[in-house]
Amino acid sequence: MDDRRYRQSGYKDTGRPREAPRRPPEPPALKNRSVSRCAACGATLPITAESLTECPSCRAALHTCRQCGHFDPGQRFECAQPITARIVDKQAVNDCGSFTLRVTVERETSSGAVRPEDARRSFNNLFKK
Repeated sequence: MDDRRYRQSGYKDTGRPREAPRRPPEPPALKNRSVSRCAACGATLPITAESLTECPSCRAALHTCRQCGHFDPGQRFECAQPITARIVDKQAVNDCGSFTLRVTVERETSSGAVRPEDARRSFNNLFKK
């Protein structure tokens, strides 16, 4: 009879030292960049765009709640700053004193940007009859 009570691996194993678990190689470090994007169309804006009044590509107003760095739908009046009155239209121009342009950090994941035409052409070639 076998003197092992349990048959799971690890219970009363042989006296051999265990190997350390292998870790996958770390991916190369990705570059980060600070960028500001239009809340309406997603176009990249210059970070010093606080002097701009509208988006250069879609002409949407930039001094709005949706474009602000303090905009948070989970907070009271949808703003992280203490404000006294709710601004109803979040896409309309307002004169809020605590407005700051939203700047996010994005990772550069590829060295070359894929153009939409290339993706469309690849898709069409894949399902060509």
